[in-house]
Amino acid sequence: MKVLILGSGGREHALAWAVKRSPRVTEVICAPGNGGMAHLARCLPVDLKDLNGIIRLVEAERPGLTIVGPELPLSLGIVDELQTRGFRVFGPTRAAARLESSKGFAKQFMKRHNIPTGNYAVCSAADDLAAAVDHFTAPIVVKADGLAAGKGVIICPSRHTAVEAAQGLFSGSLLGSKEQQVIIEEFLEGDEISFLCLTDGTHVAPLVPAQDHKRVGEGDLGPNTGGMGVYTTGGMLEPSMTEWILRHIAAPTVRGMAEEGTPFSGVLYCGLMMTAKGPQLLEYNARFGDPETQAILLRLESDIVDALEACIDGTLADTNLRWSQGASACVIASSAGYPGSYNMGFAISGLGAACQVPGVQVFHSGTSRVGNQVVTSGGRVLGVTAVGETLEQALCRAYQALAQIHFDGIYYRRDIGHRALKKKP
Repeated sequence: MKVLILGSGGREHALAWAVKRSPRVTEVICAPGNGGMAHLARCLPVDLKDLNGIIRLVEAERPGLTIVGPELPLSLGIVDELQTRGFRVFGPTRAAARLESSKGFAKQFMKRHNIPTGNYAVCSAADDLAAAVDHFTAPIVVKADGLAAGKGVIICPSRHTAVEAAQGLFSGSLLGSKEQQVIIEEFLEGDEISFLCLTDGTHVAPLVPAQDHKRVGEGDLGPNTGGMGVYTTGGMLEPSMTEWILRHIAAPTVRGMAEEGTPFSGVLYCGLMMTAKGPQLLEYNARFGDPETQAILLRLESDIVDALEACIDGTLADTNLRWSQGASACVIASSAGYPGSYNMGFAISGLGAACQVPGVQVFHSGTSRVGNQVVTSGGRVLGVTAVGETLEQALCRAYQALAQIHFDGIYYRRDIGHRALKKKP
């Protein structure tokens, strides 16, 4: 089978790595790919905003399976377009992907289906903000309604700053594009968990849970990012808690989408806050997370192609996902200045030495090739990922590999996994 993976980030590199391991796969194509994917896949240029360009690529290559990595082409309806033309594609339709592409729609969906979540208000105009914010106690969470690459969440220390942030989203001064809706939310405290599931529209199969580190600074300080690192451990959630989340959050979501005439097939990402009163759903994503995918797939022992095809065929109930014991961790090496402005084009050295560390895989995010040299081309540059028998071993290996890598302005957090390590006796 020929498999096409749409995307150019660390998530897609990890997917290509996992797909390549399947004995059923003869060739992996990545479009557009990045400087690291070329080692294991044929990379072809495509603009992920250009649906017609993607369609022409798929019609020319005729893959047996297309996997859509990022949220943007999902929100534009690439799955609908390819399905209409008879191609097998993994991911939700445009209507189903609204769970991610509109946070206002998602919160209202949660309310309709009694899915536990924090209090919220959806504002359609700047004039509504002051009255909405008055119903919340600081700190207050302000969110862009649309896609924002992980940067559309602002935690505000006062009502005044919440109104200012929301006005910035409406005006476009914060994200560069004007939001049609802004969501005001109750601030929830606890540990955040990324709970990803595969679903065929009826059945749900959980992946191993992970914990992301969204703030750029150590100690969880500074602005939100797309994710600076993540870890998974065998004991992150008790089996009874996993069952509770499936029964009260994941399964009702899949059932509710089917009842509303927009069945959801693909990856359902539930961003949870584990509060004192139980798990509360913060938001949905309609695809694999980044950097969660890098750490999760390193522990997957079964064939990912079988599982993804089961989601397309409606046979997920017959599929058994097998996971390695122990732990995994991914640490993001970013460009200086990220998530703000940053420079690019710096040569990266030490990648070969990093990959020699036992249990390590280096997944590329913002890289490209200039001749034989890999250079930086994005904010998040590399996802240095490792498995180990314990979280400490996985982190030690990841940081040992990072010590081998250099590019001008390299920055990474040195405290990934700090919450879990503090809890240990």
